[in-house]
Amino acid sequence: MGNLFCCVQVDQSTVAIKEQFGKYQDVLEPGCHCVPWFLGSQLAGHLSLRVQQLDVRCETKTKDNVFVNVVASIQYRAIADKANEAFYKLSNTKGQIQAYVFDVIRASVPKLNLDDVFEQKNEIAKAVEEELEKAMSAYGYEIVQTLIVDIVPDEHVKRAMNEINAAARMRVAANEKAEAEKILQIKRAEGEAESKYLSGLGIARQRQAIVDGLRDSVLGFSVNVPGTTAKDVMDMVLVTQYFDTMKEIGASSKSSAVFIPHGPGAVKDVAQQIRDGLLQASVQH
Repeated sequence: MGNLFCCVQVDQSTVAIKEQFGKYQDVLEPGCHCVPWFLGSQLAGHLSLRVQQLDVRCETKTKDNVFVNVVASIQYRAIADKANEAFYKLSNTKGQIQAYVFDVIRASVPKLNLDDVFEQKNEIAKAVEEELEKAMSAYGYEIVQTLIVDIVPDEHVKRAMNEINAAARMRVAANEKAEAEKILQIKRAEGEAESKYLSGLGIARQRQAIVDGLRDSVLGFSVNVPGTTAKDVMDMVLVTQYFDTMKEIGASSKSSAVFIPHGPGAVKDVAQQIRDGLLQASVQH
């Protein structure tokens, strides 16, 4: 019906290309326009001014001979002031952009090792964008943004990289675990050393108290019972201790203590050893 009255509608973010007898005449902005078809005027087509996106997957090889698939996302749009150039100069815009992306990626990636490709993907994207901007501006198109959205190496290479990463993390974990065990052993050894030191002090004090008590007993007995010597007192104390010990052993049915040599006569040897020990302790004291 609009064609009957020579009226056409151009939608928002779109321009129409008007021709007269097959020759470019004008660019129609969004809105309603009169196109007198009986005077040879017609619409050659419409051109969107919206931002469009093209994802390009390019397979190439790195410097260390690893094949990777690089996925680039190109965001572009037609320039309103150059709508006639964008409409007439290119018949396959996406194919043209894809060709330039292939050219730049396959020129940049082979200069880098695989790890460097991941680290320098922004530089690769910038190189692609600069090349596209120079090429596509002559055709009436603007490159809005260029992104390297994915880098996919061969599956075997990806698995090897994961194994290397896992091995490195396991090595760090093993080192941390060994360091923790080392600290525990050091602390345990320090605790045992402190415990033995304190135990030794306790035993030394206990023995010193025994020696002091025996000395005081001998001196007191000698004073209260005239004519007795320290040897007589020690022999009596040892015999008393001997019989007390035998009594305690006999009172227990599960005792496994054995005295070698056994008998009252053996007390003499024990007494001699104790006297020697007491004399030595007294001298040190």
